Amino acid sequence: MALSRLLRRFSLLVDLSHAFKVTLWPTIIRIFHEPSLLFRPQALSYIVMFHVWTFFAPYIDENSAVEKAKVITPYAHGVVLDVGAGHGHNIKYLDRARVTKYVALEPNVLMHPDIRRTADAVGLNEADGNLIILACGAEDTASILTSLGGYQPVDTIVSTLTLCSVPEPKRTIKALVSDVLKPSGELLFFEHVQNPFPHIARWQRFWSPLWSKVFDGCRLDCPTHVWVQEVGGWEKEEVWAQDGESEDHLFLHRSGRFVKNA
Repeated sequence: MALSRLLRRFSLLVDLSHAFKVTLWPTIIRIFHEPSLLFRPQALSYIVMFHVWTFFAPYIDENSAVEKAKVITPYAHGVVLDVGAGHGHNIKYLDRARVTKYVALEPNVLMHPDIRRTADAVGLNEADGNLIILACGAEDTASILTSLGGYQPVDTIVSTLTLCSVPEPKRTIKALVSDVLKPSGELLFFEHVQNPFPHIARWQRFWSPLWSKVFDGCRLDCPTHVWVQEVGGWEKEEVWAQDGESEDHLFLHRSGRFVKNA
């Protein structure tokens, strides 16, 4: 039993191995053709993450489809801001009858073509004005507000497996809720979070420095659901665990629906 638990603490080495395999040669080839990337760490990180997420995202999306449908489909409405849109996998969970505009927030511009293709397939496109793709980070609320034309322009904020990687997450979450989300707007999330068991949380803290280097800043030890609650000013708060998920896990998930006061 003890050996089994210990092996679970090292299980993410398999994911790190896969990440190394899928990024090594494409990145080396890109550097060969563009040596200046060696002096542009952010651009190099985006290339690595593009290949990592191209490999991992379909599997992660498939495994989290039930939870995403539960948290996004019934509640996302109006102008929807998808924080960390990636390749646009969340688009399929939108109820198009209730969504007037989809705003994809994705700093990695290499992922933007996939967002456009996925959005276009459901009738969302920039030409019609119901699709906006922003290349800024979630922390850059000033750019978000400027792009959307004013204060508190968004009806719904969606975050899936993203708030673990934004800079200064507590401050960023508070700014998004205070400045970007309308009164009575909804914050919907599906995130992996800090485990409530201290012995597992210690392992999350142990692995996070290495994990964050490969997965574009993602940390395993963020109590995101708690940070959202601490923002305050909520009319309604719901947080729930993923069905059937063991808590004896480095990747423990929580979903949530928070409705801002009117």
